[in-house]
Amino acid sequence: MRYIFLLVLLGTCTVKADGPAESIQESMKRADLGAKIDFIEPSQMPGLYTVGLEGGRVLYASEDGQFFIQGRLYKAQEGKTINLTDKAERKGVAKAIAEIDESEMIIFPASKEDSVITVFTDTSCPFCHKLHEEIKDLNNAGITVRYLAYPRQGLDSEAYRTMISVWCSVDRKDAFSEAIDGEEIDGVSCNAPVKEHYLLGQQIGFQGTPAIIFDNGAILSGYRPAKTIQKIIENIKRES
Repeated sequence: MRYIFLLVLLGTCTVKADGPAESIQESMKRADLGAKIDFIEPSQMPGLYTVGLEGGRVLYASEDGQFFIQGRLYKAQEGKTINLTDKAERKGVAKAIAEIDESEMIIFPASKEDSVITVFTDTSCPFCHKLHEEIKDLNNAGITVRYLAYPRQGLDSEAYRTMISVWCSVDRKDAFSEAIDGEEIDGVSCNAPVKEHYLLGQQIGFQGTPAIIFDNGAILSGYRPAKTIQKIIENIKRES
């Protein structure tokens, strides 16, 4: 995700509220920042609060709700630097993905599941095709792959219409495999969640596909071989 640093003074009046969370929420509402708040909690920096937005983005706010900062918060600890913003964003992304019902996904399950990745994909994306070519390798490594739709050219693209047809097919898995191989799919329509998946991807801040999300909310942008994905999962498990 790309960020600019932003410092905003929200008026000069003190908001009357029961506590910092209420003050911050009221200030954001008055400023009409156009973002839904997912959580508000104290950060590790005294006097600064973490404001988690829907989709995983993070802002920081003063206790009285008068100042907001957009950027990265780091902590020096035991000879290393910890990116606290990344940790908070991963928490928000993991929550957003966990709230999606699996009935909305196209799932290629591992026979002996050890881990799960969720992939925002585009049937017109060459690198998504390349990743899908390794679906058996991922499944054989114990990795279940769950696909969500992200037509990267937008909601007025051929890929969007193709993915609607895929998600509305009787056999989504076969239709997806055919579409990503470049085969023509019969045009069918239904109340498919493609638009909702796309908008969530926009909220998270994807720039392209495939976008791979791990159980802890970490995001890997772009194609990686199955063995690399497996190593990343192993590292995540060791660190957790």
